[in-house]
Amino acid sequence: MKVRRQARVTALQALFEIDSVNHAPEMVLQRRLEEKSLPPSGNKFARNLVSGVLEHKTHLDELIQKNAPEWPVEQIAIIDRNILRIAIFEIAIDQDTPLKVAINEAVELAKLFGSDSSPRFINGVLGALVSQGQGSFKGPSPREEKIATKS
Repeated sequence: MKVRRQARVTALQALFEIDSVNHAPEMVLQRRLEEKSLPPSGNKFARNLVSGVLEHKTHLDELIQKNAPEWPVEQIAIIDRNILRIAIFEIAIDQDTPLKVAINEAVELAKLFGSDSSPRFINGVLGALVSQGQGSFKGPSPREEKIATKS
């Protein structure tokens, strides 16, 4: 398994635990990273995913709700909800992963960890997001704006 996919799996597992039992994010992520032997780039990517999803969770959930209106976010399976958060973070905020790769990776995570209907659901929500032009921001991303204001 490639490093970035392993990092996504690690991030997903950490976010699942944080979301389901509300453990301290840094403790959860540190324990998950110790269990995996990822290279430094993988550790950095996993940390970026977890911190980015947690930082932008409200906005990510709004985008999920807009693109899956028949499913209140809190009623979406925890694993599916966090796969969507990771993918939408990668697509709309971080913008470091090509669009097709982010969608593919989300569907693969859904195949590995979700129910039989998860891959189709994930693909449908992400497809709706992208087709409605919500898949990218015009100008700098919120993360870039935050970094620029700190400078």
